[in-house]
Amino acid sequence: MEQSNYPSQQTGQVIHGPDAYAAASVRTFLAQVFSYMALALVVSGVMAWWFGTDMDKLSYLIDFETGSNTILGWVVMLAPLGLVFLMGGLVERMSGTALLVTFIAFATIMGISLSYIFLIYSIGSITNVFFITAGVFGIMAVAGYTTRTDLTKLGSILMIGLIGIVLASLVNMFLKSDTMSYVVSIISVVVFTGLTAYDVQKLKRMGEVVASGTEAAQKMALMGALSLYLDFINLFLSLLRLFGRRD
Repeated sequence: MEQSNYPSQQTGQVIHGPDAYAAASVRTFLAQVFSYMALALVVSGVMAWWFGTDMDKLSYLIDFETGSNTILGWVVMLAPLGLVFLMGGLVERMSGTALLVTFIAFATIMGISLSYIFLIYSIGSITNVFFITAGVFGIMAVAGYTTRTDLTKLGSILMIGLIGIVLASLVNMFLKSDTMSYVVSIISVVVFTGLTAYDVQKLKRMGEVVASGTEAAQKMALMGALSLYLDFINLFLSLLRLFGRRD
């Protein structure tokens, strides 16, 4: 069998045999993950803008007389969480195609649920924070991919922090404290910035063992894209609460 040779980025030497195939497998897998993530962000962005800049469409989600959500508004707010649990719980039973359709449906509904930000922040502010988020996310993704430090322990600490954020956010729904909301947003930026690096490293390790081109690889890539998508969106919302300009 002909042996493939690839240049090593660290040493400039040539990588031979199985190591070369493993490196190629990782790149292929991560390319698929980031492609799915990018697709989800585009779908969500289009839907958020489509609903958020049209008061007639927003009226289906929000009762402007009372300021509360309509029934459809509550469905749109809660459905993404249900779809996340559906994908996580039935990933082994669902086909790759069914999981992809569910993923796109999730991104669509998630985008609609994000349309409310156009009522609070200016379009210019939303755009600026989006690009800031993309920059931070990109830096941490590269850090997670290139670092040789095992981030497993850091990931465990960050997950504890994530649970704390969820609990604090639930409590603040009743307290309605601006100070607490500000503190939670700062902690959220730290947590989701760290989770980005941790998740990319975890996905890199998956790519080393997954068989490229299989349905299992597709499903793993979709679930990986879901994790990174949630990291990005939560980081974006946290930064928007901290730096977004209100209309």
